[in-house]
Amino acid sequence: MVFRNSDLPDLFHHTDKIAISRQREAVGAIRHQLLLLVAGAALAALPSSWTLGDTFRLPSALSALAYAGVLLLSFRSSRRRAKSHWQLNRSAAEFIKSMCWRYAVHGAPFDSNSTDADALFTTRLEEGLRELTKVGWEDPRTGTEGGPVAGELITTPMRRLRAKAFSVRKETYVRDRLIEQRNWYHRRKEISRRATLLWSASIGLLTMLALFLALLRTLSLAGSVDLAGLLSASAAACLAWSEIRRHQPLIAAHSLVEEDLAAMHTAMETTVSDVEWPSAVYETERIVSPQHTDWLVRHRS
Repeated sequence: MVFRNSDLPDLFHHTDKIAISRQREAVGAIRHQLLLLVAGAALAALPSSWTLGDTFRLPSALSALAYAGVLLLSFRSSRRRAKSHWQLNRSAAEFIKSMCWRYAVHGAPFDSNSTDADALFTTRLEEGLRELTKVGWEDPRTGTEGGPVAGELITTPMRRLRAKAFSVRKETYVRDRLIEQRNWYHRRKEISRRATLLWSASIGLLTMLALFLALLRTLSLAGSVDLAGLLSASAAACLAWSEIRRHQPLIAAHSLVEEDLAAMHTAMETTVSDVEWPSAVYETERIVSPQHTDWLVRHRS
């Protein structure tokens, strides 16, 4: 049997869609702010002799507009709170996904001994979502963020997988959840590693060029255009972007999660029995939770 994201309830898909949209908005706003700061520095470095008429300096005016754009974007971001909504909706989507998997494959607390797993699933899911609403998450079923969400919390594929034998549930979970997550963390680790090399090299190159031009200006060998300041601003923007994206700590965090998932994969294939299965699924879902990754990032920063 195959179990995919498309088999999850509508509430997951709606929340996941909002998280992706708000992530793009938050990251895009920061990117545009940094680009405008660099553009402002570039325009400010142009020769003051570039004027319109006697007094109006066009590069300075454009530089001022770039800095005003930064302030405008900052104000808009503070009003929209895209980053907060992104993180809350991502947490909600991953929580829903994790609970659905635990229900479908008899993970704790929805094991085979549960007398009414459907009612327990609904209760635990609603309790977790209520906790998220206390810190700012907007439930799309009651708020105005996208309108009402149709569909049951327990889908037909979830019920079908839950009704399967232990061997089928284990094979489906290991293949479609554990291995898929392990591969995802491996891909993200490699992406972060390449990004770290790229931005580190960019920062080093820009800083060395700024140092070289500063030395030339010290010896009065450079022109009137202050390229050293522009290069310095560009290096600072690269550094800020790298820190915002958290590439370096994510490499360590994703490596640890990948190692833990590899150990769980080995255990599930060799030693985990039907009796130990619910707790093994619970532990796997804890490992892949965003909260666990964030904890690792904070301690590896």
